[in-house]
Amino acid sequence: MFQRDIRHTIASIFSMNSCRATLLALICLASPLSSVAAEPGTNPATTEQTWRPNLKLKTMGGVQFWSDVHFFHGWHVQQHSSTGHCRLLDPEDVRHAWGTREECFAALEIIKNKQKIPPKPGRTAILVHGIVRSARSMNAIRKRLEADGFRVIGFNYASTRIDISSAAEYLHQVIESLDGVKEINFVVHSMGGLVVRSYLSKHRDKRINRLVMLGVPNLGAKLAKDLKHNWLYKTVWGPAGQQLAKDPDGFIAGLPTPDFEFAVIAGSRGTLDGYNPLLPGDDDGTVAVENTRLPGATDFITVHRLHSFLMYDPEVIDYTLRFLKEGRLRAEGERHPIPQKQAAADAAKS
Repeated sequence: MFQRDIRHTIASIFSMNSCRATLLALICLASPLSSVAAEPGTNPATTEQTWRPNLKLKTMGGVQFWSDVHFFHGWHVQQHSSTGHCRLLDPEDVRHAWGTREECFAALEIIKNKQKIPPKPGRTAILVHGIVRSARSMNAIRKRLEADGFRVIGFNYASTRIDISSAAEYLHQVIESLDGVKEINFVVHSMGGLVVRSYLSKHRDKRINRLVMLGVPNLGAKLAKDLKHNWLYKTVWGPAGQQLAKDPDGFIAGLPTPDFEFAVIAGSRGTLDGYNPLLPGDDDGTVAVENTRLPGATDFITVHRLHSFLMYDPEVIDYTLRFLKEGRLRAEGERHPIPQKQAAADAAKS
C-alpha cells in the first residue's frame, strides 16, 4: 500500500506542467537558511540573522532592476530598484544570501572571515555602462585592464528604472566600500559618464585619478530631446532617459566638469553629415560629436565607430589604457585638449 502511494505521488508530480513541477522542486530543494547565514541567535557583524531560504543558483538576469551598493574581491551586494531588498552575489553572479542590506553585509563578513580574504590594494578602474546596458557590455575593456594589472569593478545600476542622481548615489556607496584602494580611475560609456559627473556634484574622493569617456552626451542628446514625450521611449528608457535630453536649462547643464584629468573619445563617421541624418554634423549614430566635447577635457579624439560598439573596439581600448596610465590618448604623446569656455566673453558676444 505504501509503495503504491509513493508511485502515485511521483506520477502526480510528473503529470504537472513543467512550470509547476519546477516550482515544487525548488521548494523541496530550498535550504531553511541562507547558505552563509549564522546559526539562529548569533549576532555576526552586530546584525542578527534571520531564517531565509536561499538557493545557490546563478542569477537569471533582471539587471535593469538591480544596482550595486558594495564591492569586495568580486563579491557584491545589490539592491532592487522596486522592493528595496538586497542580495549578495559572488564573482560568478551566484546568489549566496538575500534580505535586508544588513543581512547581506553580515553574510559577506562571514565569507570574508571564513576565507580570510584581505582588502585588495592597488590601482582600480571602475567601469560604468550606459542606459539599457549592464557591466557585461564593458567586458572587453575589463579584460585588457586586468591583464595590465588593474583591479576592475564593473558597476551595475538599474539604468532604466532610476534617475541619474540615484545611480550616482549607488556609485558613491560602491566607492565608499573600496577599502585599501589607493587609486581610482573611471572608464564610462554613454550615460555612464553623466552618472560620474552627477556623483561629483555631491561627493569627492581624493583617490580619484583619471577618467575616460566613450561617447558620453556631455552637452545632452538631441535624439533624447526629440523622443522625450514618446510613450515607448518613456516606458523603455525610464526617468534617466528624460534627463538625457539636450536642454540649456536641463539636468545635464547643471552637472559639474571633473576637476581631474579626463579624456573624451567620440565615435564618428568622419564626414560633415555623420551616420544619422536626424543629428546635426558628424555623429556616432546616437550622439553628435559636438555634444561629447566637454570643455576642460585633457585630451580628445574621434574614432570611426558606432555608439554601441565603442567599448569593444581594440583601438578605443588602446587609447583608454594609455590615458589611464600616461594621461594621453595618442602613442606620439600629443594631447588635443578641449579648452574651457569663457562664459563671460561668450555671453558678451551673443
